Amino acid sequence: MNKAEKSKLIETLQTSFNDAATIVVTHQVGMTVAESSALRQRMRDAGAGFKVTKNRIAKLAIKGTRFENLEELFTGPTAIGLSKDPVAAAKTLVEFADENKKITIIGGSMDGKILDQDDVKSLAKLPSLDELRGKIVGIIQAPASKLARVINGPANKLARVLKERENQLQSGS
Repeated sequence: MNKAEKSKLIETLQTSFNDAATIVVTHQVGMTVAESSALRQRMRDAGAGFKVTKNRIAKLAIKGTRFENLEELFTGPTAIGLSKDPVAAAKTLVEFADENKKITIIGGSMDGKILDQDDVKSLAKLPSLDELRGKIVGIIQAPASKLARVINGPANKLARVLKERENQLQSGS
């Protein structure tokens, strides 16, 4: 890799760091291409990204970002998960690591706060932004649907009474 390519790679990685709310640092050893592709697809589906990085490049790219305190985690066979959603990368990587022992969670950072392995696992248990949005919509819709049932209740009863009376009059004639 020449100097221009390396500079472009560092710039691209630094942009990814700046756009992310959460970074999860992992070690991955012996993953097959199929396993790596499956993980990348799961990360994309969750709105996150997964990058295998050279430690030296990652350390250069992380300088000047709010994740600079993660520099010491970049040792060994490192790969990183990044996401704008504070939970997506952690949740997907922890689930994958539980299924596949070739990847290990080392630590991470959320908006500049260092997370150890246990912190990342705790973060993974939280609902994602999409799940929270769904719950909020459900909470907001519940009173509206109950109100609609209450308002429609008397009208439905009146309609049934009128229909029954009509049937009585028709059968009585």
